[in-house]
Amino acid sequence: MKLRDAVPLVVTSVVGFLFFHSQIATSVDFVARDPGVRGGEPDAGGPLPGLTANQLAFFNQGLTDFNGVEDVPDGLGPTMNLDACGGCHAQPASGGTSPKVNPQVAFASLRGADNKLPSFIRLNGPVREARFVKNADGSPDGGVHAIFTIQGRDDAPGCVLAQPDFATQLANRNVIFRIPTPVFGAGLIEEITDTTILVNRSRDSSTKSALGISGRPNRNGNDGSITRFGWKAQNVSLMIFSGEAYNVEMGITNELFQNERDQTPSCQFARVPNDVQNTDAADNAATRLTAALAATPAVANFANFQRFLAPPKPDPDTPGGLNSIGRGRSTFSSIGCALCHTPSMRTGNATVEALRFQTANLYSDLLIHDMGVGLADSISQGAATGREFRTAPLWGLGQRIFFLHDGRTDDLKDAIQAHSSTGSEANAVISKFNGLSEFQKQDLFNFLRSL
Repeated sequence: MKLRDAVPLVVTSVVGFLFFHSQIATSVDFVARDPGVRGGEPDAGGPLPGLTANQLAFFNQGLTDFNGVEDVPDGLGPTMNLDACGGCHAQPASGGTSPKVNPQVAFASLRGADNKLPSFIRLNGPVREARFVKNADGSPDGGVHAIFTIQGRDDAPGCVLAQPDFATQLANRNVIFRIPTPVFGAGLIEEITDTTILVNRSRDSSTKSALGISGRPNRNGNDGSITRFGWKAQNVSLMIFSGEAYNVEMGITNELFQNERDQTPSCQFARVPNDVQNTDAADNAATRLTAALAATPAVANFANFQRFLAPPKPDPDTPGGLNSIGRGRSTFSSIGCALCHTPSMRTGNATVEALRFQTANLYSDLLIHDMGVGLADSISQGAATGREFRTAPLWGLGQRIFFLHDGRTDDLKDAIQAHSSTGSEANAVISKFNGLSEFQKQDLFNFLRSL
């Protein structure tokens, strides 16, 4: 071999040697971390593909109502957490979850309101609702105690209504929190049949059993159908989910919840129920769509918006690149995450063609699971106990800011670790996660943030 031929080999060997050892040093020093909220335009918030012109009209009207601000003459209050659905469900687009800047801070004093901010409401923290675990006599409570009242507002003259004594309840460890659940793709979730959910539950039963995973459906107390909306899968349909939220979060009575939650005489300024079907709308062939839109109550508009709302779109190569995301997806399955966070299920023979026999890539089994003492909130809803929660759908996770039912963290790594505690069904899976290399963990984080 000539000298000039040997030189490149020597250089290559030296470079290879240095690269190898730099990789060892890097692997020793490298620590996986959450890439953070995926940047760019929101990959969610639009209508389902394939909607008819009329369905799109209902979607658009629902979107307008969803983002519309309510005032006292509309029925707002007397107690509430905010004045618009879109204020809570804003990140990264309408239908999402808590935004970076909490609108509850500005709302507290809107229009001269006398509200004081409790310690758990912060400008850079998540939108929250508060529930009390027990009543004063020690019996179970579990209900939402609205944070604000309309006292002092210029559109509520003479109303005298104090806020709950959150400071005392916090000192007594009697308060738990919930943040808004995203509603992207909710119509697809609604159309997954009970049979499909149960068949999926029975899959990989031996593997689930070996890992301590069980999971069970929450069910409607009357007809036994599987409920699926809310942090504990406590609501069976989008209409009920919407009607309850309208009443609980904004204090607006409607077709489903007709009576005021607080009936203080000096704080009643609108007829009840505040939002009802317009039974006097014109109905003829020429104006049928217009009449139908005009007659539709807000609670139905909310449900229509969610029902026709498309699921989020995953990003194929951000963050970390296509290969890293692919490896992370494989790891997600191999360590057992996909046993609860089922990647996809199919809808049934839905009336709406755009929802019929569609694949919903929701990453949830829609079952409730025992998450142990670490995540327990001591609140029972339906069959779900104080330690059970619905497997949260992960689609859209890449653009969420706050995690877990109470928004306690904005770090994906912390959210994963919180799944492990005494009695949690996720303990064995989290143990597998902890056994991954830092590079494998990073691939997994990249995959999750790509969703």
